[in-house]
Amino acid sequence: MESPAEILPGVIFYSYLSSEQKQKVCFWNHHTLVLQVSGQLVLETSEQNISISAGEVLLIRKNQLGTLTKTPLPGGHYETIVISLQEDLMRKIILEERMEAAGKYIGLPNLIIPHNEFLKGYFQSIVPYARNSGAQMTDEMGLLKVKEGIKLMILAMPKLQNFLFDFSEPYKIDLEKFMLSNYHFNISVEKFSQLTGRSLSGFKRDFQKTFGMPPRKWLQDKRLNEARHLIESKNQRPSSIYLDLGFESLSHFSYAFKKKFGKAPTLVL
Repeated sequence: MESPAEILPGVIFYSYLSSEQKQKVCFWNHHTLVLQVSGQLVLETSEQNISISAGEVLLIRKNQLGTLTKTPLPGGHYETIVISLQEDLMRKIILEERMEAAGKYIGLPNLIIPHNEFLKGYFQSIVPYARNSGAQMTDEMGLLKVKEGIKLMILAMPKLQNFLFDFSEPYKIDLEKFMLSNYHFNISVEKFSQLTGRSLSGFKRDFQKTFGMPPRKWLQDKRLNEARHLIESKNQRPSSIYLDLGFESLSHFSYAFKKKFGKAPTLVL
C-alpha cells in the first residue's frame, strides 16, 4: 500500500510509516482532522507546537503553513487517518443537517479534541477501512463517516461549530507580522499573497511599502541573514538548517550564501 493511501479520493487518507519522516512545508487549504492510530505526530506552525500520540485527535485550521514530523513507535510503526474537510463537503453537510456557525470563532488555530468514549468508538469504526487496502469505501459511506466525526467533535467542543462552518476568505492581515513569523517556509510569493488576504499585485505593492524591496529579494536576504546568525552564534551546521530556512537544497543554499557573504557557509564556523 502506498503512503499516504486514498481511502476516499480527496477526503480520507491513511498514512503508514516504519521510519521517521519530516515534511519540509505543508499548506492546508481545508480544515483537516488527524486521527492518530499509532506513533507520534508533531505539528509546528509560527504560533503553535503540538504533539499527539496514539488515540488522540487533532484539528488543523485551513489557510495555514506548518511542518509535520512523523515518528513511529520504538520497534513499531506510525499510522494516521487524515480527513480533509473540504468546503463543498462541509456546505453539503450544513444543508443536510441544518448546522451553521453561530458567530466568529475566536481561539487557537489548531486544537487537540478532548478524548471521550464516542470518539474512541469512531476511531474503531474507521480504522478497518484504512488498514484494509482492498476495502472500498463508497462516497455515501465516506460522507456518513465525515458527518459522524464532525458531530462528535462538536459534541466534545461546542465552539467548534463556529470553527468548522466559517467559509469567509482570509482577511487582509498585518503583512509585516505575518512575514516575520513565516519567512522560513518554502512557498511561492503567490501563496504568501493568498495567505495574507491580498491579490498578487496588492501583495507586492504592500510588501514594497512595508519592507522597501520586492518580496523575493527580502525572503532570500532574511533567510541568509538568519542562517549566518545560526551558524556564527549558535554553532549550527549548514546541512542541519538549510531546509528549515526554506532552501530547496544544500548546494542552492551554499551558492546563495557565498554570493551574499563572500565565503561558503562551512567556512563561517
